[in-house]
This record gives sequence, structure tokens and C-alpha cells, in this order.
Amino acid sequence: MSGHGTPIPMTSRRASPLKGEAHVPGDKSISHRSLILGAMAVGETKISGLLEGEDVLDTAKAMQAFGAEVINHGGGEWSVFGVGVGGFAEPENVIDCGNSGTGVRLIMGAMATSPIIATFTGDASLNKRPMARVTDPLALFGAQSVGREGGRLPMTIVGAAEPVPVRYEVPVPSAQVKSAVLLAGLNAPGKTVVIEREATRDHSERMLAGFGAEITVEDTEEGRVITLTGQPELKPQVIAVPRDPSSAAFPVCAALITPGSDVLVPGIGLNPTRAGLFYTLQDMGADLTFENPRTEGGEPVADLRAKYSPDMKGIAVPPERAASMIDEYPVLSVVASFATGTTMMAGVKELRVKESDRIDAMAKGLRANGVTVEEGEDWWSVEGCGPEGVKGGGTAESFLDHRIAMSFMVMGMGAQNPVSVDDGSPIATSFPIFERLMGDLGAHITRSNG
Repeated sequence: MSGHGTPIPMTSRRASPLKGEAHVPGDKSISHRSLILGAMAVGETKISGLLEGEDVLDTAKAMQAFGAEVINHGGGEWSVFGVGVGGFAEPENVIDCGNSGTGVRLIMGAMATSPIIATFTGDASLNKRPMARVTDPLALFGAQSVGREGGRLPMTIVGAAEPVPVRYEVPVPSAQVKSAVLLAGLNAPGKTVVIEREATRDHSERMLAGFGAEITVEDTEEGRVITLTGQPELKPQVIAVPRDPSSAAFPVCAALITPGSDVLVPGIGLNPTRAGLFYTLQDMGADLTFENPRTEGGEPVADLRAKYSPDMKGIAVPPERAASMIDEYPVLSVVASFATGTTMMAGVKELRVKESDRIDAMAKGLRANGVTVEEGEDWWSVEGCGPEGVKGGGTAESFLDHRIAMSFMVMGMGAQNPVSVDDGSPIATSFPIFERLMGDLGAHITRSNG
């Protein structure tokens, strides 16, 4: 599949119960950061379990363009020979980040405090997404940016020749913005401070510390205060990437709504800033358990076992949980369709500026398949149809969004009638083995063009 090419219409229909083990790919967030920080270290960083989806591969190519040596040994094993903090070379060509908001925003931050110029672009979806949320704080370091109207790609960043440290309060909960500022702060003298009113995923902080950066995190009345001392020499690391909880969400949720299912999803990262979906599903009454809890590479990990759960109830999802499950609301709304009662999701306006307007995209697709949805600017609610009550039979538009496409493929596994999407090709950006993995569990997904 290609997220950049010909549309691939796909259809999912109810088949046998889902059974077996689902070995999902490596964590996308950690994969991006491993490549970028490896490129900013001095020496060889060895990475195993790297997600080899298009988003991460685009970041690998970008690190090569900035002068790092990146080697794919096969089987998820990679080496990055870094150029050191402040050692990026000026790229010869435009940096194409494909569909990846994480990739482009983090790379912009990493290069913004070096005296080089780089131009960034992406696919049709990425080029619609707002970049000012990153370029505004990068301007405080001394970087300049010129892009399309509304601060959109394609965009050229002129790195700061004499960067200054920054104190920045993140205006919206965004791990991408926070991480971009921290990466920029690596090559600024003195201490760069980032303040979060609401905690977001903390992979950057954990990994910066692992690479030897001087970084502290304090919970204060202001919020979560992260202080980074600039211009360190980062030390290369050996990184084992845990499996992605955002990818695990799909086989887990499919098992919960498909009669007779029992699926084990091994080795899933359960960082507290990422695991909100699984606790929400348990709150709804899902038969979901954590087995063999352990720590790997500084991250909490467990095996997830999900079984068919016909007694799930709609709930009001705590708004403070939003940052820890922002990418999982689309598939949660599918599960909510099979619950009894109404599920309310509030404090989620960030969904409107993801790969698509995910509230609008899911609302349209759910309605096309017989589900009642209400929505506002930063909330939406799904009226459950009960465990056997989702009619299906509709076609949803994916809006070039991998999570929208996969969510409706999950819906088709429990609905009365098949569910289709107009284009499943973006799935390759984050979960290239999705069709095969779900098929091995017993799902029935087909492509209209063969």
C-alpha cells in the first residue's frame, strides 16, 4: 500500500471470531525520536523493532539528507551514525515528510537552531495541517519560516545562526510542539524551559535523558515544567522500540466487538501518557486484561488480552484523559457504537487538526453506517446500538487518514453488513501489516481493485 498513490477502496465484513496473537509493529512515536536523536548523537545508535511504515521511513530519509548515515540491516534492525548536536548539514533537496505531522514538526525543531536552510513538504493531508504552532515557538529561538497561507506546507525554515534559549508555555496539549521546542533547545546555549498545563506523551523527555541530555521535569502550580540544558554531547544508544499502543488499539477493539473473539497482543508499551484508551475500555466494561507487566527500555510494557465484550456501557470519557489517547478516539467511537447507552468524548478539539478533522470524518462515517452521532467544536457523542445492533452497509471517506480507514475496517468485523472505506492506502503510513495481521486473526478485509 502507498499513502501517496492510487486510492485503494477496502471492505471489511463479519467473519469468524478473531483468535490468536497480534504482533503489532514498533511504536511510531519512539521510532521517529530514535532516528532523530540518533542523528544528533555522536557515534552509532542501534535500533531494534523500528516501525517500518512510510512515516518513519520518511524521517529516516530526512536524517540522511541532514548528513547522518542511516543503515537498514533488515528485520527492524537499524543503525544511525550521528553528526552531533549542531552538526546537521544543509539538505540538497526538499524534505518530503509524507503524511507525518510528528516527523515534520520534530525535524523542524531539530534543525531550527543550526545555521542552515531546509524546505519541507508532504502529501495532500499533511500540507493542510497547521505548522504555526511549531514555527511560532521556533521563531523565539531566532529561526525564520516562510510557508503557504495559514502557516502551511510547503515551508522553508531558516535556522538561527545565533540561537537563544527559550521559556515557552505550550498553548495546546501537544507532544509534537513540546518535542520540537526541546529538540531546538539542544543547540541553544543555556536552559530552555517548556511548560505544559496538561501532560502529554513523554517519550522525548525519557529519550533525551537516555541519550545523556541534562533534563529535569517538575510538577508545579504552573504545570509540568521541563528544563533542558543546551549544547550537550549526546551519547549513542541501543534502543529496543516497544510495540505501538496506538496500533494495538485496532486488534484489541476488533476483538471486543466481534462475537467469540479472544486475542492476545504481546509487548505493548503502556507509558501512562499513552494508555488512556485501554483504561477507558475497562471503564466501559470491556474484558481487557494486562498480562506479564514489565519494563523494557525504560518504558512500561505488558501483554494485552482482549475478549468479546457484549456488556459494554457508554460512559463520559474524562476530558483530562484526552492527551493520553488522542489518536485512539476514532476507534473508541467504533467500540462505543457497539455499547449500550451514550459515550461522551469532550476536550478533544485537537482531533480537528490531525491528519483529517477526525471528529467530522468519524461522524460522517458512523452516520453512513446507521449510528447516531452528535458533535460540537471540542466534543462529540456516540449513541450505542448494542452488541449486535450496528447495521453497517455504508462507505466511509478516509480523508487520507490512516486511523479513520482502520477504524471503519474494525467496525465491519462486528457490524451486521459489510463496511467500506473509499481509500485504505494511508494505512501503510503507520501500520503496513494491518491487513495481513487482522487476516491471520480471522478478519475478512478485501480490496475492491484486487
